[in-house]
Amino acid sequence: MFVSRCQSQAQTKPKSAPRELVGVVGLEIHAQIHSNTKLFSGSRVGFQAPPNSLVSFFDASLPGTLPVLNRRCVEAAVMTGLALNCTINRKSLFDRKHYFYADLPAGYQITQQRLPIAVDGTLTYSHLGGRKRNEVVTKSVRIKQIQLEQDSGKSLHDDYRNQTLIDLNRAGVGLMELVMEPDMSCGEEAAAAVREMQLILQALGTCQGNMAEGQLRVDANVSVHRPGDPWGIRTEVKNINSARNLARAIDYEIQRQMFVLESGGTVQNETRSFDGKTGHTIPMRDKEGLQDYRFMPEPNLPPLMVYEACSTAPPGVAPSQVVVLEEVRERLPELPSVRRQRLVETYGILPEHSFTLVNEDGLMDYFEAVVRETKAGPRKVIGWVMNELQGLLHQQNLSVSQSPISPQALAQILNLQENGQISSSIAKQVRDNKMVQAIRSGNKKVLNKLMGLVQKETKGRADPVLVRAILEQKTS
Repeated sequence: MFVSRCQSQAQTKPKSAPRELVGVVGLEIHAQIHSNTKLFSGSRVGFQAPPNSLVSFFDASLPGTLPVLNRRCVEAAVMTGLALNCTINRKSLFDRKHYFYADLPAGYQITQQRLPIAVDGTLTYSHLGGRKRNEVVTKSVRIKQIQLEQDSGKSLHDDYRNQTLIDLNRAGVGLMELVMEPDMSCGEEAAAAVREMQLILQALGTCQGNMAEGQLRVDANVSVHRPGDPWGIRTEVKNINSARNLARAIDYEIQRQMFVLESGGTVQNETRSFDGKTGHTIPMRDKEGLQDYRFMPEPNLPPLMVYEACSTAPPGVAPSQVVVLEEVRERLPELPSVRRQRLVETYGILPEHSFTLVNEDGLMDYFEAVVRETKAGPRKVIGWVMNELQGLLHQQNLSVSQSPISPQALAQILNLQENGQISSSIAKQVRDNKMVQAIRSGNKKVLNKLMGLVQKETKGRADPVLVRAILEQKTS
């Protein structure tokens, strides 16, 4: 007997029933530090730059080059650690992790295996649960450690010419590896935890968190066992680049392992990848043990020191070269959990509404902008934002930033309704007319989305030139 749902949603079984297999999930998140330059060199950090155009002698591992630690990267790791309630180690160490790959020129990665910069933190996250999936379920996961390390380059595989090309632009970019303990049980929980981490990093400004651009990559460690028994053999699913695919990969892997065990087989300790098209995980290689990496202290970097206050820093050291905890604490911004609580207390909205406002990019700013411009109460505004606006955006696959209705326009509609000049049904018609106005004012994104809907309905058989002409005529 096995189940795929989260433990929190599992129904109570009679004591005589066999214990069900459940999933155990831990995560390793690789967050690219938002910095102008790389971790140990002065090379600029940039996405989609021409191949091998952002590579210093050190990045290419030329003989005689030495690492110079980027203070901004250290501050970013410290700030992230403080936001996650970690203990910041006043002294941390760098190590070499040896492995061969073509996009790792030195043959080793500089990381923090022995004594990382931050340890023993907690991430509190939420997701919508309950029968109607409108209840906020709050959980927490332990953060084992945060370590600074280098990113590798990229291998670009050309199947047509049967060759692999190497781009070292990403080599040496600063990463924070955030290691989460196996406190989760399913893909939904893991995806919610990663989304909360993404929001925290974006609020801090320590990582832009764009998963599509590889700024946030996730490895999932997955196993199954029966509660009370030792944990099972785990597999690692590597380099997952979206929260949705993370949930899919974990849930598939849990089901796969359960099927293997129920069929009398043995789960292999291996590394797997996720195929987003099939929804399956695929074997890559056997797991490397710690001994395979031949960890050793990094001889070219001294211990990394962090100081509680300026007064505790050694004399004669320039302030620009010192990372001070009290200064970093003072710069901590409002975090997502505090932001949600503020929305509930300030506007009297429901916790599940504050959850959605904060988790959807740009939605909180949109909501607050409407509240400032309208006479309608916050609860009425939240109803329009949650139902009318989001329904419209989801229907046309638009983001909040692409909304054809500006906050000011929605505020005007609500003001007309509040003054008794229009009814609720008329207000919705006015909302739709605002879309027409957006097209008339040259908003090509709205027009393109409408064209996409037509093509979807006609299964691609409609002439796009004719469709565009008709839409432009109807909205002119």
